[in-house]
Amino acid sequence: MGIAGNKWGFTVGRLPHGPLDKISDVPGVTVGHCTLAEGNIQTGVTALLPHQGDVFHDKLLAASYVINGFGKTTGLVQIDELGTLETPILFTNTLSVGTVETALVKYMLARNPDICETTGSVNPVVCECNDSGLNDIRGLHVTEEHVFAALADCKADFAEGAVGAGRGMRCHGLKGGIGSASRQLELDGKRYTIGALVLSNHAVFDDLIVAGTPIHDLLDKSIPPHEDKGSIITVLATDIPLSERQLRRLCRRALVGLSRTGSMCGNGSGEIVLAFTTANRVPHDSETAILPLQMLHDDAINPLFRAVAECVEESVLSSLLHAETVTGYHGRTVQCLTELLNQ
Repeated sequence: MGIAGNKWGFTVGRLPHGPLDKISDVPGVTVGHCTLAEGNIQTGVTALLPHQGDVFHDKLLAASYVINGFGKTTGLVQIDELGTLETPILFTNTLSVGTVETALVKYMLARNPDICETTGSVNPVVCECNDSGLNDIRGLHVTEEHVFAALADCKADFAEGAVGAGRGMRCHGLKGGIGSASRQLELDGKRYTIGALVLSNHAVFDDLIVAGTPIHDLLDKSIPPHEDKGSIITVLATDIPLSERQLRRLCRRALVGLSRTGSMCGNGSGEIVLAFTTANRVPHDSETAILPLQMLHDDAINPLFRAVAECVEESVLSSLLHAETVTGYHGRTVQCLTELLNQ
Protein backbone atom coordinates (compact mmCIF):
# COMPACT_ATOMS: atom_id res chain seq x y z
CA MET A 1 0.00 0.00 0.00
CA GLY A 2 0.99 3.64 -0.10
CA ILE A 3 1.96 5.67 2.95
CA ALA A 4 -1.60 6.05 4.25
CA GLY A 5 -1.80 4.50 7.71
CA ASN A 6 2.00 4.21 8.00
CA LYS A 7 3.64 3.86 11.41
CA TRP A 8 4.91 7.45 11.39
CA GLY A 9 1.42 8.89 11.10
CA PHE A 10 2.06 10.86 7.90
CA THR A 11 -0.98 11.91 5.95
CA VAL A 12 -1.05 13.72 2.63
CA GLY A 13 -4.00 15.89 1.68
CA ARG A 14 -7.61 15.27 2.57
CA LEU A 15 -9.16 13.25 -0.25
CA PRO A 16 -9.82 9.52 0.33
CA HIS A 17 -7.50 7.01 -1.32
CA GLY A 18 -8.37 3.76 -3.04
CA PRO A 19 -8.06 0.24 -1.54
CA LEU A 20 -4.40 -0.17 -2.53
CA ASP A 21 -3.51 3.53 -2.55
CA LYS A 22 -1.76 2.92 -5.88
CA ILE A 23 -2.29 3.82 -9.53
CA SER A 24 -3.74 0.33 -9.95
CA ASP A 25 -6.85 1.44 -8.05
CA VAL A 26 -7.86 2.68 -11.50
CA PRO A 27 -9.55 -0.48 -12.86
CA GLY A 28 -7.44 -2.32 -15.43
CA VAL A 29 -4.13 -0.62 -14.64
CA THR A 30 -1.32 -2.97 -13.55
CA VAL A 31 2.41 -2.58 -12.93
CA GLY A 32 5.32 -5.03 -13.00
CA HIS A 33 9.06 -5.02 -12.34
CA CYS A 34 12.26 -6.78 -13.24
CA THR A 35 14.98 -5.83 -10.74
CA LEU A 36 18.73 -6.26 -11.26
CA ALA A 37 20.51 -6.02 -7.90
CA GLU A 38 23.99 -7.52 -7.77
CA GLY A 39 27.12 -5.58 -6.88
CA ASN A 40 27.75 -2.80 -9.39
CA ILE A 41 24.53 -3.63 -11.24
CA GLN A 42 21.62 -1.80 -9.59
CA THR A 43 18.99 -1.13 -12.23
CA GLY A 44 15.95 -2.66 -13.89
CA VAL A 45 12.73 -2.25 -15.82
CA THR A 46 9.21 -1.30 -14.73
CA ALA A 47 6.17 -1.81 -16.95
CA LEU A 48 2.70 -0.28 -16.74
CA LEU A 49 -0.24 -1.80 -18.61
CA PRO A 50 -2.93 0.87 -19.08
CA HIS A 51 -5.67 -1.71 -19.56
CA GLN A 52 -5.94 -5.47 -19.91
CA GLY A 53 -7.01 -5.61 -23.54
CA ASP A 54 -5.39 -4.86 -26.89
CA VAL A 55 -3.98 -1.37 -26.31
CA PHE A 56 -2.93 -0.93 -29.95
CA HIS A 57 -6.43 -1.49 -31.35
CA ASP A 58 -8.21 -0.03 -28.33
CA LYS A 59 -6.22 3.14 -27.66
CA LEU A 60 -6.66 5.47 -24.70
CA LEU A 61 -6.91 9.24 -24.80
CA ALA A 62 -3.64 10.59 -23.42
CA ALA A 63 -1.50 13.69 -23.04
CA SER A 64 1.96 14.68 -21.88
CA TYR A 65 3.61 17.75 -20.41
CA VAL A 66 7.30 18.59 -20.04
CA ILE A 67 8.05 20.64 -16.93
CA ASN A 68 11.81 20.55 -17.55
CA GLY A 69 13.04 18.75 -20.63
CA PHE A 70 16.33 17.17 -19.55
CA GLY A 71 15.06 13.71 -20.52
CA LYS A 72 15.10 11.02 -23.19
CA THR A 73 11.53 9.72 -23.13
CA THR A 74 10.25 8.23 -26.38
CA GLY A 75 6.75 8.48 -27.82
CA LEU A 76 5.75 11.95 -26.59
CA VAL A 77 5.63 13.57 -30.05
CA GLN A 78 2.88 11.29 -31.33
CA ILE A 79 0.97 11.42 -28.04
CA ASP A 80 0.94 15.22 -28.22
CA GLU A 81 -0.12 15.19 -31.88
CA LEU A 82 -2.79 12.47 -31.83
CA GLY A 83 -3.75 12.42 -28.17
CA THR A 84 -3.70 8.62 -27.80
CA LEU A 85 -1.66 5.96 -26.01
CA GLU A 86 -1.30 2.65 -27.88
CA THR A 87 1.36 0.68 -25.94
CA PRO A 88 2.29 -0.13 -22.37
CA ILE A 89 4.47 2.49 -20.66
CA LEU A 90 7.96 1.27 -19.76
CA PHE A 91 10.57 2.75 -17.40
CA THR A 92 14.32 2.11 -17.23
CA ASN A 93 17.68 3.85 -16.97
CA THR A 94 18.83 6.49 -19.45
CA LEU A 95 21.20 4.41 -21.55
CA SER A 96 18.83 1.44 -21.80
CA VAL A 97 15.99 3.29 -23.54
CA GLY A 98 16.97 1.88 -26.93
CA THR A 99 17.04 -1.72 -25.75
CA VAL A 100 13.73 -1.34 -23.93
CA GLU A 101 12.11 0.35 -26.91
CA THR A 102 13.18 -2.48 -29.21
CA ALA A 103 11.79 -5.06 -26.77
CA LEU A 104 8.51 -3.16 -26.51
CA VAL A 105 8.25 -3.08 -30.31
CA LYS A 106 8.77 -6.86 -30.40
CA TYR A 107 6.13 -7.28 -27.70
CA MET A 108 3.65 -5.26 -29.74
CA LEU A 109 4.52 -7.00 -33.04
CA ALA A 110 3.93 -10.41 -31.45
CA ARG A 111 0.44 -9.33 -30.41
CA ASN A 112 -0.46 -7.33 -33.51
CA PRO A 113 0.53 -9.00 -36.82
CA ASP A 114 -1.08 -6.12 -38.74
CA ILE A 115 1.51 -3.53 -37.60
CA CYS A 116 3.48 -2.35 -40.65
CA GLU A 117 1.69 -4.93 -42.80
CA THR A 118 -1.93 -3.89 -43.25
CA THR A 119 -1.78 -0.87 -40.96
CA GLY A 120 0.70 1.76 -39.73
CA SER A 121 3.56 1.57 -37.26
CA VAL A 122 3.45 1.60 -33.46
CA ASN A 123 4.44 4.35 -31.02
CA PRO A 124 6.37 2.77 -28.11
CA VAL A 125 6.52 4.83 -24.92
CA VAL A 126 9.67 4.45 -22.82
CA CYS A 127 10.62 6.73 -19.92
CA GLU A 128 13.96 7.04 -18.15
CA CYS A 129 15.98 8.45 -15.29
CA ASN A 130 19.77 8.35 -14.83
CA ASP A 131 20.86 5.79 -12.21
CA SER A 132 24.60 6.12 -12.88
CA GLY A 133 25.46 6.97 -9.26
CA LEU A 134 24.51 3.51 -7.99
CA ASN A 135 24.47 1.50 -11.21
CA ASP A 136 27.15 0.63 -13.76
CA ILE A 137 25.02 2.31 -16.41
CA ARG A 138 27.75 2.12 -19.07
CA GLY A 139 27.64 -1.67 -18.80
CA LEU A 140 24.23 -1.70 -20.53
CA HIS A 141 23.05 -4.57 -18.36
CA VAL A 142 19.34 -4.31 -19.18
CA THR A 143 18.33 -6.81 -21.85
CA GLU A 144 15.17 -7.45 -23.83
CA GLU A 145 14.44 -10.46 -21.62
CA HIS A 146 14.29 -8.15 -18.62
CA VAL A 147 11.64 -6.09 -20.42
CA PHE A 148 9.54 -9.17 -21.15
CA ALA A 149 9.90 -10.24 -17.50
CA ALA A 150 8.62 -6.87 -16.26
CA LEU A 151 5.65 -7.01 -18.62
CA ALA A 152 4.82 -10.55 -17.48
CA ASP A 153 4.99 -9.43 -13.84
CA CYS A 154 2.26 -6.78 -14.14
CA LYS A 155 -0.34 -6.94 -11.36
CA ALA A 156 -2.47 -4.62 -9.26
CA ASP A 157 -0.64 -5.06 -5.94
CA PHE A 158 2.87 -4.23 -7.12
CA ALA A 159 5.99 -3.40 -5.11
CA GLU A 160 7.29 0.14 -4.53
CA GLY A 161 10.67 1.58 -3.62
CA ALA A 162 14.03 0.30 -4.88
CA VAL A 163 12.54 -2.10 -7.41
CA GLY A 164 12.47 -2.36 -11.20
CA ALA A 165 13.57 0.83 -12.89
CA GLY A 166 13.75 2.44 -9.45
CA ARG A 167 16.50 0.17 -8.15
CA GLY A 168 19.36 2.62 -8.68
CA MET A 169 17.48 5.92 -8.33
CA ARG A 170 18.10 8.64 -5.73
CA CYS A 171 15.43 11.07 -4.55
CA HIS A 172 16.30 14.17 -2.50
CA GLY A 173 19.73 12.58 -1.97
CA LEU A 174 18.17 9.49 -0.40
CA LYS A 175 17.14 6.16 -1.89
CA GLY A 176 14.22 6.74 -4.24
CA GLY A 177 12.58 4.73 -6.98
CA ILE A 178 8.99 3.68 -7.63
CA GLY A 179 6.17 5.32 -5.69
CA SER A 180 2.44 5.38 -6.19
CA ALA A 181 -0.81 6.69 -4.70
CA SER A 182 -4.47 7.16 -5.57
CA ARG A 183 -7.37 9.41 -4.71
CA GLN A 184 -11.10 8.88 -5.11
CA LEU A 185 -13.80 11.46 -5.75
CA GLU A 186 -17.47 11.59 -6.65
CA LEU A 187 -18.94 13.05 -9.83
CA ASP A 188 -22.68 12.91 -10.60
CA GLY A 189 -23.17 10.37 -7.84
CA LYS A 190 -20.50 7.97 -9.14
CA ARG A 191 -17.11 7.25 -7.57
CA TYR A 192 -14.02 7.70 -9.73
CA THR A 193 -10.28 7.27 -9.18
CA ILE A 194 -7.14 9.20 -10.07
CA GLY A 195 -3.80 7.48 -9.55
CA ALA A 196 -0.16 8.42 -9.93
CA LEU A 197 3.07 6.49 -10.34
CA VAL A 198 6.50 8.11 -10.17
CA LEU A 199 10.06 7.09 -10.92
CA SER A 200 11.82 9.45 -8.51
CA ASN A 201 15.44 10.49 -9.04
CA HIS A 202 15.43 14.23 -8.40
CA ALA A 203 15.88 17.15 -5.97
CA VAL A 204 18.16 17.70 -2.95
CA PHE A 205 17.98 16.60 0.67
CA ASP A 206 17.91 20.03 2.28
CA ASP A 207 14.72 20.92 0.36
CA LEU A 208 12.78 17.76 1.26
CA ILE A 209 9.36 18.31 2.86
CA VAL A 210 7.63 15.28 4.36
CA ALA A 211 3.86 15.72 4.55
CA GLY A 212 4.24 19.44 5.19
CA THR A 213 7.22 19.20 7.56
CA PRO A 214 10.71 20.24 6.38
CA ILE A 215 13.17 17.37 6.74
CA HIS A 216 15.35 19.36 9.14
CA ASP A 217 12.41 19.61 11.55
CA LEU A 218 12.20 15.82 11.52
CA LEU A 219 15.90 15.00 11.53
CA ASP A 220 18.80 16.78 13.20
CA LYS A 221 21.24 15.67 10.52
CA SER A 222 22.16 16.11 6.88
CA ILE A 223 23.82 14.21 4.06
CA PRO A 224 26.75 15.17 1.80
CA PRO A 225 25.98 18.04 -0.62
CA HIS A 226 24.75 17.00 -4.05
CA GLU A 227 23.30 18.56 -7.17
CA ASP A 228 19.70 18.59 -8.37
CA LYS A 229 20.26 16.81 -11.68
CA GLY A 230 18.28 13.61 -11.52
CA SER A 231 14.78 13.59 -13.09
CA ILE A 232 11.33 12.33 -12.16
CA ILE A 233 8.82 10.64 -14.42
CA THR A 234 5.16 10.93 -13.40
CA VAL A 235 2.30 8.94 -14.91
CA LEU A 236 -1.30 9.81 -14.09
CA ALA A 237 -4.22 7.46 -14.75
CA THR A 238 -7.95 7.91 -14.26
CA ASP A 239 -11.29 6.36 -15.14
CA ILE A 240 -12.91 9.79 -15.44
CA PRO A 241 -13.93 10.58 -19.04
CA LEU A 242 -11.62 13.44 -20.04
CA SER A 243 -10.45 14.96 -23.30
CA GLU A 244 -6.76 15.04 -24.15
CA ARG A 245 -6.83 18.78 -23.44
CA GLN A 246 -8.13 18.12 -19.95
CA LEU A 247 -5.56 15.38 -19.42
CA ARG A 248 -2.82 17.88 -20.28
CA ARG A 249 -4.26 20.23 -17.69
CA LEU A 250 -3.92 17.43 -15.12
CA CYS A 251 -0.32 16.89 -16.20
CA ARG A 252 0.51 20.51 -15.44
CA ARG A 253 -0.80 20.13 -11.88
CA ALA A 254 1.78 17.45 -11.15
CA LEU A 255 4.14 20.35 -10.49
CA VAL A 256 2.04 21.27 -7.45
CA GLY A 257 2.66 17.85 -5.90
CA LEU A 258 6.38 17.99 -6.69
CA SER A 259 6.65 21.44 -5.17
CA ARG A 260 4.98 20.25 -1.97
CA THR A 261 7.84 17.77 -1.49
CA GLY A 262 10.44 20.49 -2.05
CA SER A 263 11.39 20.02 -5.69
CA MET A 264 12.82 23.06 -7.49
CA CYS A 265 12.96 21.34 -10.93
CA GLY A 266 16.65 22.04 -11.45
CA ASN A 267 18.37 22.69 -14.77
CA GLY A 268 19.73 19.16 -15.05
CA SER A 269 16.57 17.40 -13.95
CA GLY A 270 13.95 16.05 -16.34
CA GLU A 271 10.39 16.41 -15.09
CA ILE A 272 8.07 14.69 -17.56
CA VAL A 273 4.40 13.87 -17.01
CA LEU A 274 2.06 11.56 -18.92
CA ALA A 275 -1.66 11.11 -18.30
CA PHE A 276 -4.32 8.82 -19.73
CA THR A 277 -7.95 7.95 -19.14
CA THR A 278 -9.37 4.46 -19.39
CA ALA A 279 -12.86 5.89 -19.93
CA ASN A 280 -12.35 7.26 -23.45
CA ARG A 281 -11.19 4.69 -25.99
CA VAL A 282 -10.24 5.30 -29.62
CA PRO A 283 -10.50 2.27 -31.92
CA HIS A 284 -7.62 1.80 -34.32
CA ASP A 285 -10.15 1.18 -37.09
CA SER A 286 -13.63 2.65 -37.21
CA GLU A 287 -16.59 2.09 -39.55
CA THR A 288 -17.91 5.54 -38.67
CA ALA A 289 -16.26 8.92 -39.15
CA ILE A 290 -17.65 10.33 -35.90
CA LEU A 291 -16.70 8.75 -32.58
CA PRO A 292 -18.78 9.03 -29.36
CA LEU A 293 -16.63 10.51 -26.58
CA GLN A 294 -17.52 11.97 -23.20
CA MET A 295 -15.73 14.68 -21.28
CA LEU A 296 -15.91 16.45 -17.96
CA HIS A 297 -17.35 19.94 -17.73
CA ASP A 298 -14.39 22.22 -17.00
CA ASP A 299 -16.23 23.83 -14.11
CA ALA A 300 -16.03 20.46 -12.32
CA ILE A 301 -12.29 19.94 -12.74
CA ASN A 302 -10.93 21.57 -9.55
CA PRO A 303 -11.29 18.41 -7.40
CA LEU A 304 -9.25 16.56 -10.02
CA PHE A 305 -6.47 19.13 -9.75
CA ARG A 306 -6.41 18.58 -5.98
CA ALA A 307 -6.36 14.80 -6.45
CA VAL A 308 -3.38 15.03 -8.80
CA ALA A 309 -1.43 17.25 -6.39
CA GLU A 310 -2.10 14.90 -3.49
CA CYS A 311 -1.29 11.76 -5.52
CA VAL A 312 2.00 13.09 -6.83
CA GLU A 313 3.11 14.39 -3.43
CA GLU A 314 2.31 11.08 -1.77
CA SER A 315 3.89 9.07 -4.59
CA VAL A 316 7.22 10.83 -4.11
CA LEU A 317 7.11 10.22 -0.36
CA SER A 318 6.01 6.63 -0.95
CA SER A 319 9.03 6.02 -3.18
CA LEU A 320 11.25 7.21 -0.32
CA LEU A 321 9.48 5.35 2.48
CA HIS A 322 9.33 2.03 0.62
CA ALA A 323 12.95 2.12 -0.52
CA GLU A 324 15.81 0.32 1.19
CA THR A 325 19.43 1.41 1.60
CA VAL A 326 21.41 0.28 -1.46
CA THR A 327 25.17 -0.13 -2.00
CA GLY A 328 26.16 -0.28 -5.65
CA TYR A 329 28.67 1.03 -8.18
CA HIS A 330 32.15 1.71 -6.75
CA GLY A 331 30.80 0.79 -3.33
CA ARG A 332 28.61 3.88 -3.12
CA THR A 333 25.81 3.67 -0.58
CA VAL A 334 22.60 5.66 -0.62
CA GLN A 335 20.63 5.58 2.62
CA CYS A 336 16.88 5.24 2.80
CA LEU A 337 14.56 7.63 4.61
CA THR A 338 13.13 4.94 6.88
CA GLU A 339 16.55 4.27 8.43
CA LEU A 340 17.05 7.97 9.10
CA LEU A 341 13.65 8.22 10.76
CA ASN A 342 14.32 5.18 12.91
CA GLN A 343 17.72 6.37 14.20
